[in-house]
Amino acid sequence: MASSGAEGGDKYRSYLSGEGEKNTKWKFGAPPSYDVVNKLFEEGRTKIWPPGSLGEEVQNLVKTWEMELFHKANLDDFKTLDPNNYTFSLNGRKGITLEEIGKLGGGYNPLLQTSLPENLRGYNPEKETSESSHKAFTTTFPRGFALEILEVYSGPPEIVYKFRHWGYMEGPFKGHAPTGELVEVYGMSIFTVDEHNKIVKIEFFYDPGQLLGGLLKGEKLGTSSEGTTSSCPVLRTG
Repeated sequence: MASSGAEGGDKYRSYLSGEGEKNTKWKFGAPPSYDVVNKLFEEGRTKIWPPGSLGEEVQNLVKTWEMELFHKANLDDFKTLDPNNYTFSLNGRKGITLEEIGKLGGGYNPLLQTSLPENLRGYNPEKETSESSHKAFTTTFPRGFALEILEVYSGPPEIVYKFRHWGYMEGPFKGHAPTGELVEVYGMSIFTVDEHNKIVKIEFFYDPGQLLGGLLKGEKLGTSSEGTTSSCPVLRTG
């Protein structure tokens, strides 16, 4: 599994820089900086895993996987997963491949799949691109959307864990004014890894309404605020 600070990473992620990433193509032109969201994480986390523990290893793996999925443009540059065998499923749906994830627009879209009628969707993943999704969430969470692993129930090859994602709605979202309030999401996930510790299957179980409900409660704005942009050049998750 990915280890913090190893293989050209920051404190919590691998495969961000160094010799192994010199030819990596980044979606937004450059490797992301996680300094701001790391500060949010360290200030707001409720669990500190002992160094070298399974919990720390899983947390770093999930953060590194998120970084690669959101920021690396070429499948050949992914090091946490096997792009030829990888599938992702949300809340028991049929697993989808990386190619199918690309067709959904990438970014948050696979995590916000919904069965709601279109007129009831505060965020419609079917109409969002990777770029528009990136803009929407970096605008509403200018300090990022932090991730911590709360519990690890089993280790490889089938890693089962409970997570918490959180951020502060300090920018507008889809025409709704920022509330400044904490928005947090809890859920469970299963990561299946192969004999090379590459992720081949991910299953996520959580309520997307926890996220969107917190972002759509703000007062409705006029259309002039819809295009507010984030000063952040990259999507800061995890």
